[in-house]
Amino acid sequence: MFPLYLITDPALYAAAGAIPSNPMRDDPQKLLLEAVGQAMEGGARLIQYRDKKSPRSKMYETARQLRRMTAERGAVLIINDQIDLASAVRADGVHLGQDDLPLWVARKILGNETFVGVSTHTLEEAVNAESEGADYIGFGPIFQTKTKEDAKSPVGIASVTEIKQKVRLPVYAIGGIQLTHLPKMITAGADGVAVISALGGDIRANVAEWLETFKRFGKLDLDKTEERGYPQFTKGS
Repeated sequence: MFPLYLITDPALYAAAGAIPSNPMRDDPQKLLLEAVGQAMEGGARLIQYRDKKSPRSKMYETARQLRRMTAERGAVLIINDQIDLASAVRADGVHLGQDDLPLWVARKILGNETFVGVSTHTLEEAVNAESEGADYIGFGPIFQTKTKEDAKSPVGIASVTEIKQKVRLPVYAIGGIQLTHLPKMITAGADGVAVISALGGDIRANVAEWLETFKRFGKLDLDKTEERGYPQFTKGS
């Protein structure tokens, strides 16, 4: 599994401070593509495209370009919420919220070889996601976050340990996580973290720093990985 899960949303770059001086800052879609390119240069290999506001035609074009970019780098592309968009661009997976279409619908449309992740906030939701056949779960928000308008109340780091004691799925902690939190998240048992903040400022360097921290804590063994420093993200990994 890839430990660093980057969430890319054109509406969130102002909050993340992504490439603030870039002349394309008035074109969020182009800014997103450049940010993802820089993130992959820093070593990122797990990218989620999340877009709640753009016209569907624009989403498709952006997702199509992200599919091309990630395929060239051997990276994994996950589409947030939209099963049909994931199918249209042949993404590697889809990530579903509690209010999205059921997981079985995603499986029927996308097939069993496509990854399906589920957002969870409670132990019950996590257990249900596992029983329904999710490949991984996002769990949180761990801390208060400003990048999601409908975010629930924080669950705290200790809750990650509780979840890991009850489910066997990979657990990605999410919500307000900064680099300084990473050692405690790893100690608590998180398999990885989902973040937007790593895309702020010097994206290439920031991503590399996050990955170096994972390496120091044994979550990324560069001696046993492929060319860009990651194990294959495959079923059963």
